[in-house]
Amino acid sequence: MSNEFNDKVDIAVFLTANREDFKQKLLSEAVNVGSKINDILERGNIDLLKNAEVLAHYIVENKEEELVEFAKVEGIAWAQHSLTLAFKLEWVHAIRRTLWYFLYQYDNKNEDNESPRKKFFDLEKRINDSVDQFLNNFFISYSNYKDELILSQKKLVENLSVPIIPINSSIAVLPLIGRIDTYRVHTLEEKVLMGISSMKIQTLIIDLSGIAEMELDVIFQFGKILNGVNMMGCKAILTGLRVELVRKIVDTGVAFDGQIETKGTLQQTLKEHLVLESGVQI
Repeated sequence: MSNEFNDKVDIAVFLTANREDFKQKLLSEAVNVGSKINDILERGNIDLLKNAEVLAHYIVENKEEELVEFAKVEGIAWAQHSLTLAFKLEWVHAIRRTLWYFLYQYDNKNEDNESPRKKFFDLEKRINDSVDQFLNNFFISYSNYKDELILSQKKLVENLSVPIIPINSSIAVLPLIGRIDTYRVHTLEEKVLMGISSMKIQTLIIDLSGIAEMELDVIFQFGKILNGVNMMGCKAILTGLRVELVRKIVDTGVAFDGQIETKGTLQQTLKEHLVLESGVQI
């Protein structure tokens, strides 16, 4: 890095005039990130060196609104491409150190009569507050985007975990797989009742052969769902009840509505109902 600096009155102009030296100093301060610059550019179309220059100018020119907006955009970009936060943290701290280095060089070229102590503390507060504001807004933006992404994926999984499959205009099948916990049973209640209403289901066959586990409170809630199905004028049929689950239901003393039917297998139940619907032997 060159030891000669252009003497400029304005700090922003000074940084622009010494752009290449600024980049080299920045790379020397962020060794780990420096080796990943091309990877990050290819992966997320994020030019770290250019963005560092933009951030430095927003800081020295005290452009608070632009800095906050820039931080939010950066946060979303890093979240979208799942870039490592440790790299971003190292990079911003390197920008902070590099900026202070160049401010020192600028100050040496532009001495004035103002008290050095007061000047230093005023500048220290403004610069560091700006960098911290960028970091705070970046991480908030990153976190919010990730939270929204996780929520949308969670909702997708919820919909997939309660797949109401129409067989014909009046019959539908609900195959349940895996563990039914408290959270999932509430999703089940909402999807089932809404599905019966929107799809005009008259018979809902609920297959439990893939259920791994169902806790006591979940069994009680499941019973309420079945009662709700009947209240909506829909006939509920349970198939595939495993021995372990039947024992648990019996031991808990939960009594399902008397109108609930139970069948051995989903295949046999479908065969019986399709025969009844068509009147043709299968």
